Amino acid sequence: MTVGPAAHNEGMLPSTAAAARTADSLNSDDVASLLVGTSREFSRSDVSRLAGVSVVGARKFWHALGFASTTSSDRMFTEADLRALRRMNMLVRSSVIDEATALALTRAFARNTDRLAAWQVQLISEAMTASSGVADVDGPPNEAIAQRTARLIVDLADELEPMLVYAWRRHLADAVSRMLADVGSGSESDAPGQLRCVGFADLVSFTTLVRQLSERDLARTVQRFEALATDVVTAHGGRVVKTVGDEVLFSTRTPAPGAAIALDLVDALAEDEVLPDLRVGVSFGTVVSRLGDVFGTTVNRAARLTALAHPNAVLVDGPLATALTSQSGFRLTAMRRRTLRGVGSVTPHVLARTSTPTRRGRYE
Repeated sequence: MTVGPAAHNEGMLPSTAAAARTADSLNSDDVASLLVGTSREFSRSDVSRLAGVSVVGARKFWHALGFASTTSSDRMFTEADLRALRRMNMLVRSSVIDEATALALTRAFARNTDRLAAWQVQLISEAMTASSGVADVDGPPNEAIAQRTARLIVDLADELEPMLVYAWRRHLADAVSRMLADVGSGSESDAPGQLRCVGFADLVSFTTLVRQLSERDLARTVQRFEALATDVVTAHGGRVVKTVGDEVLFSTRTPAPGAAIALDLVDALAEDEVLPDLRVGVSFGTVVSRLGDVFGTTVNRAARLTALAHPNAVLVDGPLATALTSQSGFRLTAMRRRTLRGVGSVTPHVLARTSTPTRRGRYE
């Protein structure tokens, strides 16, 4: 294979570039060479020596990237691997960051890009399957579809890479802005952590849905839910912290957007002909942020409220209900006080819009 990223002609459409490639089947070494730009020519000891780091240090970096151990003689590393290790080593040696931070940053890149890569390969594979007229069945694609997918990914890589960098920089700017805003807000709480509105949105009767749908249809349902939820959350300036199958965890810096997201999510799924009903629990308080996730009692309280909520309903905790009293457009109905496992005593409130008719008898 002689065509690599450096030979990608400016202005050449992916379909034209694909036609210019050899008709031979791609294997994993071909793909690595075409995407990374170089062949696997270095052993672990070679990379360690050329980067100026110990073998142990090189192995730590490789593991942080999410790759399995290699023997000292395996030639698994490319020039790109060497450059990456040198770059991180330079940052550590110049005391910009310490080794632990360098490895943590590497893990952050690796975990997220691993999921991103798997997600994108799956999307393109499904598109190739749909366009080919092959029967839409569960399981991996056939050989022809796999080869078409691999070739298209190779051809698209140079076009998609700038989007990855752009998206990362935009989200990096937002993360830094949130940090600066937290410092400037002068939170009244003396508790450690960040003040956040946190919500869980959970599909109702998902277990039943799992039994009724094929694996492919189930995956499409989850994908539809995640896309819809992401649109609603981001439209209000919120952040999708994570998705876990039938559940989405979101957060906002202030109470009103978090409440609006919860209500809009319920309305959006109620209007969707495919997705089941939704229930949402939202709480307001301090959280601890780690690994891009959020933790703490506020998060646990939101999860317990979600389990307590009825279909097509939103429950919020006392602190959020208090914060929303000065906000127009929301109506809050207090329920009897409950003791929630692992959380303690909570007074849940049913959240609705002021224009929504009161539905009696839904909660005790």
